[in-house]
Amino acid sequence: MIAGGLFDSDEMIQKAFEISIKAVNMNITSINRVRNIVLTSRTEKINKNVFQVANIACELINNGVAGIFGPQDKTTVNHIQSMCDTLDIPHIAARWDSEPKRGNVINLYPHPDALSMVFQELIKEYKWKEYAVLYDNADSLIRINRLLQLPNMNTISAMVFHLGSGPNFRQTMKEVKMFGYNNIIIDCSYNILDSVLKQALQVGIMSEKYTIIITCLDLQTLDLKHYQYSGVNLMGVRLIDPENSIVRRILQSRSLNWNLTDGSHLKVEAALAYDAVQLFASGYARFRKSVKGNLKKLSCNSTEIWGHGFSLSNYMRNEQIHGLSGIIRFDTAGFRSEFQLDVVSLGNEGLYKIGEWKTNFGFQWKPEDYRISGIDKSLRDKHFLVLISLTQPYGMLKESSSRIIGNDRYEGFAIDIIQEMSKMLGFNYTFEVQIDKAYGSFNNITKKWDGMLGKIISGEADLAITDLTITAAREEVVDFTDPFMNLGISILYRRPSKTLPGLLSFLGPFSKDVWLYLIGAYIAVTALLFVIGKLCPAEWTNPYPCIKKPEVLETPFTLMNTPFLVIGAILKSPTGFAPKGISTRALAVAWWFFTLIIVTMYIANLAAALSTKSVVWSFQVAEELANQQKIKYGAKINGSTFSFFEDSTYEPYVIMYNYMKTHADEVLMKSNEDGLWKVQHENYAYFMESSSIEYIKHRYCNVTQIGGLLDAKGYGIAMRKDVSYRAVLCTAILKLQENGVISQLYNKWWKEKRGGDKCDETVKVQVEPLNFEDVGGVFSIMISGVALSYVFAGWAFIWNIRNVAIKHNVSFTEELIEELKFLIKCSNRKVIGRRKQSIGTSKSDSTDSL
Repeated sequence: MIAGGLFDSDEMIQKAFEISIKAVNMNITSINRVRNIVLTSRTEKINKNVFQVANIACELINNGVAGIFGPQDKTTVNHIQSMCDTLDIPHIAARWDSEPKRGNVINLYPHPDALSMVFQELIKEYKWKEYAVLYDNADSLIRINRLLQLPNMNTISAMVFHLGSGPNFRQTMKEVKMFGYNNIIIDCSYNILDSVLKQALQVGIMSEKYTIIITCLDLQTLDLKHYQYSGVNLMGVRLIDPENSIVRRILQSRSLNWNLTDGSHLKVEAALAYDAVQLFASGYARFRKSVKGNLKKLSCNSTEIWGHGFSLSNYMRNEQIHGLSGIIRFDTAGFRSEFQLDVVSLGNEGLYKIGEWKTNFGFQWKPEDYRISGIDKSLRDKHFLVLISLTQPYGMLKESSSRIIGNDRYEGFAIDIIQEMSKMLGFNYTFEVQIDKAYGSFNNITKKWDGMLGKIISGEADLAITDLTITAAREEVVDFTDPFMNLGISILYRRPSKTLPGLLSFLGPFSKDVWLYLIGAYIAVTALLFVIGKLCPAEWTNPYPCIKKPEVLETPFTLMNTPFLVIGAILKSPTGFAPKGISTRALAVAWWFFTLIIVTMYIANLAAALSTKSVVWSFQVAEELANQQKIKYGAKINGSTFSFFEDSTYEPYVIMYNYMKTHADEVLMKSNEDGLWKVQHENYAYFMESSSIEYIKHRYCNVTQIGGLLDAKGYGIAMRKDVSYRAVLCTAILKLQENGVISQLYNKWWKEKRGGDKCDETVKVQVEPLNFEDVGGVFSIMISGVALSYVFAGWAFIWNIRNVAIKHNVSFTEELIEELKFLIKCSNRKVIGRRKQSIGTSKSDSTDSL
């Protein structure tokens, strides 16, 4: 598999890309599923000339690359992304992008909104009432957008200063000092950051009275020894933790030759380039197991596309790996909005960690650096009203002969999760069933949310847990914990039927070529044996043993007998035939050996073929449904799955959405149970979450999952917006995942309880027919025997003619002509006493045996 890379001026990014390729090929990686992946890199150095970059990208595409990495420059990256989207080729980026797009691009750089939120929350944590922001370009303004939304007339005031074009930034800093701002945020490119800090020291800003926050993620790679004893409270964030075990193991590997002492010298974009290759290899490993699609050598001048790039991109977005930049996972929109940053501060010994920020958790400070007090986050003895839905296996009524009341009435995956969290955090709870199983959607008429989410918003309930999908629309009105289960949309369909054996199924063990060669070998050996049987004197025998001097001799190799004798060897049938001559025996042995191996291979492959039966798939990927009319398909009405198709811009999904909307009464189901029934009784494909499909196919053996995942999403616990205990619940979910509790519960409710072991999921491997290359050696042995027998036959024939010519005193040529004439007659009886001794001699009454 070929991975293409386009690199600008930063050589370290290209080096990290190539090192990551090497790590995959040498199995120096912690991702087990990429152990059998072999990558080939094609890297190109480029400039900012868009036309030239486009030509280089086309050359990579013509070579059949499975994905393109880079470039970093924003003037060229948009053009490359457009090309990749058009040709359906994954585009992997590792750069800050102010306007990230979905498409086929996968950007490992933290999402700009999430990154901006970090500094917004940091200001709130430190309770700044006023601050100054120094920026150098328009990108900086986008990054600090949230900071500009904080100030208002009553609480916080802020002023924005433009650093200027440089290289002299002192005047701007003097203005900041003159206005009396002690809290400063500096957002500028890494290229000028060192100059900005040095000039800030010269102006007098780097002193005890100032607190400075640097937004650049590469702050730790700068030499900060000039400011260590200045007394300034200099802070920043970092994406790469030099003390992380994975970072240390990768950078210290001798086989990879990083030439770096530790992670503090590695820039973010270089680390992301390394992680991008690891993510690409991991996603491709899953992709090739689920999707049959070979790589294509495409052309920028044609309309042909790969057709599987979008699927590969989705597999990559659904991955979760640990890399140099920490945990890499993507949210439901396909962006890296979930990540972890370390908060670092400058001391006398250099930068040191004072806390960390995690998505959905916020800041977690070390005890000596925690800035907020007076907030009791303990949930002990707190009581929650928890909404559940009677949806298998998340919430179910217990099967009991006695009457059960209270929370004991319910069991299931979601029920057990709440119980485990309760044990960990000490809260109490009461379950309440959502009778209509409505999870929550916005009603355009009442302008309110209904279902579970409506009760959460109105305060009628505290938590909601079931197969409740985290979506962007829902997160605007409620908060969710971290996902306790990751999944995606897939297809529920009836199991494919097995192909019925045909009348000629016995021909299956061999391919057509082998059968043709076998027939040809039979005809050739039959003809050769017929000719050699007549050439070999030992095969001419006395038909009447009582007559010592017979007048005629016979051979068993006739036009009628020879084909029968040859076919008898294949069918292992006794024919009473035993060749006598060296030539005929050589041919017979070669043919017998040939038939022994051929028949053995045939029987072995036939037995394997009969024990397994191939299946007929009506379709294998979701996109095939869009362009056919035989199979109906649909989803749950007003569910998140249906919303996925409604919001999609991918052409096949748009076609499918229009079909479902047009035939809503026929294909849109009120519940998953209705969808299952329709799949079982009609030619119907039902789109639903992969976790639910996994549960169903363990209990209903006539249905299965078709294709891979269409998207990536998660189930979370819903709660009111901005509640104080959200971070604590998220921590509990993570601990349950780390301790393996959620994995155990999954196995319990999916594969064990309530008929989970009913269906046998053993996959049978179909036996492929043998090709000519598989049996070519056997044919070679047979051909060698044929050639050897032919040599022996010719030698015996010539030698016999020579002896007869000498004995009867005739010329060798005359005797050869007589024998050839006799062979042409194809007779199996030879008259012996036909020779004259010589011209002018008396006739001899005696006969000589040839």
